Amino acid sequence: MSIYKFIELAGTSPESWEKAAAVAVETASKSLRDIRIAEVMEMDMTVEDGKVALYRTKLRLSFKYESP
Repeated sequence: MSIYKFIELAGTSPESWEKAAAVAVETASKSLRDIRIAEVMEMDMTVEDGKVALYRTKLRLSFKYESP
């Protein structure tokens, strides 16, 4: 039997939503072990002077919960 915990994160990138998602997952993987699934919940962007300045991807991550 296994238990999984879910957390929500947001990553940003000036290049794309995909890179923003990758930043969130790669950064989270430095402190979380056994990440299983990253589910995209929402994507948006910051617009400055009529141009896209920053992409933001909100994710829900699941990872295996290990009790102490």
